[in-house]
Amino acid sequence: MAIETDQKSSSDGKVWGFFKLPFRQTGNTTSTTSSSSAQTQPHLEGSNHHASANSVSSVAKSLLPTRRRLKLDPANKLYFPYEPGKQVRSAVRIKNTSKSYTAFKFQTTAPKSCFMRPPGAILAPGESIIATVFKFVEQPENNEKPMDQKSKVKFKIMSLKVKGPMEYVPELFDEQKDQVAIEQILRVVFLDPKRPCPALEKLKRQLADADAAVEARKKPPEDAGPRIIGEGLVIDEWKERRERYLARQQIEGVDSA
Repeated sequence: MAIETDQKSSSDGKVWGFFKLPFRQTGNTTSTTSSSSAQTQPHLEGSNHHASANSVSSVAKSLLPTRRRLKLDPANKLYFPYEPGKQVRSAVRIKNTSKSYTAFKFQTTAPKSCFMRPPGAILAPGESIIATVFKFVEQPENNEKPMDQKSKVKFKIMSLKVKGPMEYVPELFDEQKDQVAIEQILRVVFLDPKRPCPALEKLKRQLADADAAVEARKKPPEDAGPRIIGEGLVIDEWKERRERYLARQQIEGVDSA
């Protein structure tokens, strides 16, 4: 017991000596310091609670599904007629379902064999467009059956909220990377062109609509007739010029006489 008492007293002395060094003032100051630390304790606890609440809310937001700006039809696939050795087409209707102007952009894992028309655009709220996708179909390998081939090519559609109507440029997505949202990743599905199916018939209709829209954009706007800037403006100007001309002729005639 004596040994334990000595060890305890010596350890108490070391502890007291350690805490005694910073506090060389009276006992009143020590009590004030302890009371101030007691007052700041609830604030620290509140800040920790606020930080934990923020972390929980950020985690909850990350778990929520991303709000879509665009509606795609088809939703997650691009159907192509399977014609090896040829360039084939697919189509997807893109509609802006948000309340603001939205830019969209295509990306593909095979830019050398695929391209899109248009590669991007800006849609007004409620506006829709049919985009055409071109792809070169390679010949089957390793004696695979044509329809058993699985294409590894994928397409990604991204969206970006813009302030209003403006000219589309791809640099918009580079300047505002933090605001870009991935709308959908589309995978390629081949269809037998000799075997009718609902997906193939729908693809034909969409391609026809896309071709009609392209031709409509090529045509010049119809002339609706002459536009009247102001009633009698052209006639009045012509009369003034004629009167000035006749006046000059009369003056020149008088001078010559």
